[in-house]
Amino acid sequence: MLKRLFTNMFGKFDSKQEVIKYALLGLTFGVIIAAYWALRPVKDGIFQSIVGVDYTPYAKWLSLAVVLLLIGVYGKLVDMFPRNKVFYIITGIYGLGALVLAFLLVNPSIGLPNTVESPTRFIGWFTYVFIESFATLTVPLFWAFSADVSTPESAKRGFPLIMLCAQVGNVLGPLLLRAKFLGFATSGPIIGIAGSMILTAGLLIWLFMRVVPAQDLEGYHAKDEPTEKKEKPGFLEGLKLLVTHGYLLGIFFVYFAYEVIQTIIDFYWKVQVKAAFPVEVDRSNFLAWFAVSVGLVSSLSILLGISKIQRRLGMKASLIAMPILVAIGVVLWRLSVAATGSVLFGFELSMIAGFIVLVVFKALNYALNQPSIKQLYIPTTKDARYKAQAWIEVFGSRGSKTAGSGINALKLPLSRYFGPATGMSLFLTLATGTSLGLLAIWFFVAIFVAQKYNKAVKDNTVVC
Repeated sequence: MLKRLFTNMFGKFDSKQEVIKYALLGLTFGVIIAAYWALRPVKDGIFQSIVGVDYTPYAKWLSLAVVLLLIGVYGKLVDMFPRNKVFYIITGIYGLGALVLAFLLVNPSIGLPNTVESPTRFIGWFTYVFIESFATLTVPLFWAFSADVSTPESAKRGFPLIMLCAQVGNVLGPLLLRAKFLGFATSGPIIGIAGSMILTAGLLIWLFMRVVPAQDLEGYHAKDEPTEKKEKPGFLEGLKLLVTHGYLLGIFFVYFAYEVIQTIIDFYWKVQVKAAFPVEVDRSNFLAWFAVSVGLVSSLSILLGISKIQRRLGMKASLIAMPILVAIGVVLWRLSVAATGSVLFGFELSMIAGFIVLVVFKALNYALNQPSIKQLYIPTTKDARYKAQAWIEVFGSRGSKTAGSGINALKLPLSRYFGPATGMSLFLTLATGTSLGLLAIWFFVAIFVAQKYNKAVKDNTVVC
């Protein structure tokens, strides 16, 4: 019964060893995601209480600038050390850094006990950037490592299993690691606990390298994959690969379009959340339940067999399903915002609609879109998997949040110049028009990269 259910969700694995391999990878990623989703609501709650909600777009811009610097260090580490050791270094730095940050945040003078909001309180900015950069570096590193030890066929089975484990972490992390649940006065100690979990993820990769046989660590081998480098790679090699290959630019745009759209809706919604929950611990608690909801919906999607879309209909169907579903969500959100003043369960109708739309967006992204995107890196070279993917994560994910924040930043000047009602109407028109335009392009880009992927796998070659 359980075996049949397992096969129905993920497909038939070749061996018990293959199940163990992806279960270990899933456990590792589950721990990373549990730590991240425990940190993510805390990040917003802490920043809004220390610095102020109006400075959120600027924090996203600062985050991008810092990550651009860090990505250079990441590229050097990939050149200097084996793939598993890079993972040990990254998780070690962020794990220990989180422990130190937790100590500072409970300080009565510079930490959360001081309730005065000010843009000059640098610990709030540092907390935001630290947590943002953690996901930007660690997640692509994990997926590059996973793609490195996977074949296209095994990834169809293994990557959805990894994502299911991740969604369990997505649920348990914010569900259990909440200040109100654990009896803390502020969310500072949560960062320390998350730091310990990050260190644990590094130990799990160490265990993975010793448990999984060497032959099962072999990934995709294309007949035209280069075996030597004529020159030592530099800091900008990943960026060069990105801008000179349409396939990688296509993957970048899929990230970019999704993140711009969800950033626009997320900012509008977070402003409403701040007004509804003025106290940091209450606001962080509410955002944690939002994160739990994302994990539950995503897990349910995987358990119901959403990965069958790719296994049965192919990569193209899997990639184009997301922009279609997001377009429906954008229209529904816009209609809810138009119903200004409507209240449901004591909250603005648009706030509830924003909650639902964002949960569905993120859940489908994790359950359907991300496993498909990560497989796109399999028929590529090591530099594309590690370095170009890291740049794609920066510009496609963090850079797009910066672009989305740029649109959000227009809300205030439009309201001042044209008046609150007209300004808001213009802002929402701009936001909706931008979102639908990006979705139209996203649809055709998804078709392009799917065709490139299918051809490379069929011919046993690398795309770039």
